[in-house]
Amino acid sequence: MSDNQAIENLLSENRTFEPSAEFVAQANATAEIYDEAEADYKAWWHKQALERITWFKEPTVTLDDSNPPFYKWFTDGELNLSYNCLDRHLDTQGDKVAYHWIGEPGDTRTITYRDLHRLVSKFANGLKSLGVERGDRVALYMGMIPELAIAMLACARIGAVHSVVFGGFSSDALADRIQDAQAKVVVTADGAWRRGSVVPLKPATDVAVSRCPSVTKVVVVKRCDNDVTMTDKDIWYDDLMAETSDDCPPVHLNAEDPLYILYTSGTTGTPKGIVHTQGGYLTGVTTTHHYVFDVKPDSIYWCAADIGWVTGHSYIVYGPLTNGVTGVMYEGAPNHPDLDRLWQIIDEYNVSIFYTAPTAIRAFMKWGDEYPDRHDLSSLKVLGTVGEPINPEAWIWYNEHIGRGNCPIVDTWWQTETGSIMITPLPGAVATKPGSATRPFPGIDAVVVDDDGNVAPTGSGGFLAIRRPWPSMLRTIYGDDARYVDTYWSRFDGLYFPGDGVKTDDDGYYWLLGRVDDVMLVAGHNISTTEVESALVYHPAVAEAAVVGRKDPISGQAIAAFVTLRDGFEGSEAMIDELRTAVADRIGAIAKPKSIVFTDDLPKTRSGKIMRRLLRDISEQRQLGDVTTLANADIVSEIAAKAATASED
Repeated sequence: MSDNQAIENLLSENRTFEPSAEFVAQANATAEIYDEAEADYKAWWHKQALERITWFKEPTVTLDDSNPPFYKWFTDGELNLSYNCLDRHLDTQGDKVAYHWIGEPGDTRTITYRDLHRLVSKFANGLKSLGVERGDRVALYMGMIPELAIAMLACARIGAVHSVVFGGFSSDALADRIQDAQAKVVVTADGAWRRGSVVPLKPATDVAVSRCPSVTKVVVVKRCDNDVTMTDKDIWYDDLMAETSDDCPPVHLNAEDPLYILYTSGTTGTPKGIVHTQGGYLTGVTTTHHYVFDVKPDSIYWCAADIGWVTGHSYIVYGPLTNGVTGVMYEGAPNHPDLDRLWQIIDEYNVSIFYTAPTAIRAFMKWGDEYPDRHDLSSLKVLGTVGEPINPEAWIWYNEHIGRGNCPIVDTWWQTETGSIMITPLPGAVATKPGSATRPFPGIDAVVVDDDGNVAPTGSGGFLAIRRPWPSMLRTIYGDDARYVDTYWSRFDGLYFPGDGVKTDDDGYYWLLGRVDDVMLVAGHNISTTEVESALVYHPAVAEAAVVGRKDPISGQAIAAFVTLRDGFEGSEAMIDELRTAVADRIGAIAKPKSIVFTDDLPKTRSGKIMRRLLRDISEQRQLGDVTTLANADIVSEIAAKAATASED
């Protein structure tokens, strides 16, 4: 029997995967947790807040819903997130490793909780010496180095609001975010390592800061020793740290004081500054981190995301450190210096929990089984995915070749806006299905609704909506309350609409279909890009696929596919016909791509996200937008040239 036939049989049987009895016996979550949370969700979240957080003043108020949709949580509570991440651990586990950090060139650092506390306190005092006060905004623009987490925690310690800008963004993108937040100080680095080359961050910072009069000082971390120009606004990080004390008491902050602003893409192209606050956010990330990843005191936990995205904020910094676990942080690319770099790190550091993106998993599949097979991955206990729906084929490969059939896989759905995981299996309490995020997290009321906002019956599809507030939810869009209401609360009366499509199966399991703007309307039929991509990747010749809808005078939208083939296969008219037939067989003739373009790679950001917006521009022969945030910008012109001559069905 072929691998694909085995997968087909598994899916048609609607088979679930159950963890071992040994795993269930030690799991943090039990099935009863859902009933407890649903019986009184406010009381359940309040209990989590008190159990998982050290408060300077414990809250007596749980939810203030007097002014929807501007919900507030734990409004009379006082705390400090830096204290929760660091100080409270010093007496019991100060010498425990907080981070194993691995630089791309091979340099390493081992940082204990005591080390991190000292560095954070010194940098917090450094920020104060530069005039940063409570409520001021600080922009952080670095690669994946410990100083990024140090700067975040230092801001949190003194009540400053940090705005992390992904180190792969252009100077224009950085300037836009600095200006919107009116940041007072920028913290950057001379450069960052990526695939053996230096990404010059300081020159990009100089260009951005020249357009931002709010910036009074720039702190520069020396990482790559590339040549940089220092101005009268600039100060080296090491020089600042040499002048400061390591005694910096954490300020007492209200639970609803702002913690950070994180910018995410808007449909208009104008970034949205998502505002997260203190107490509710920390309640959400610590609770989900504990239950979703089944963390234990001896866990070695690795979220292989970038702190420039919300996954890094919630599940590299605030959640894991507050829960007192040992984390792994890696600076570079997963394929440098060789294609087994991640598996080598898991082997060397005995990683027990690994959290990555489906895009990365499909790349691992393309590279070949031999790379994970080189290494002992038996330390792994739980695997996770984040960022987009995972196709069943990638899920099964991940299960077999990385988890070796022994690790529950938690497929998590959430957003920058939600702050923490919203839909996910809880390992040990929920059986999994390849490709399904299973069910909402305890205390989360997620439903499927139709065009009119009515709850759809089990076994049907529609729009994902959240019916009640949750602690880690965004509070607003920075400086634009009206946009917050219009973007998230205007589509359905009284419901939070995240912009995603979803369907449930007969068991009530949730299957995310991607962004609604990634749901194509072809001849009156809603067709998910995710489903078509999954059908293409199911074919043994296909390593990766991206699908977009483009305007069509007859059908409204036509399906355009961009396909990367596995080694040993070649693109041809015969292969195009074969792939179209494969999609028709799995979904229906209506889903057959009108055009298929073969390409050696797909346009991706440095975090691995496929930029379908650019593929849509290519398909509709529009002027291409900004490509400076891509890891492989050269591929765009190659795809455009091929698309211009592609044959159509």
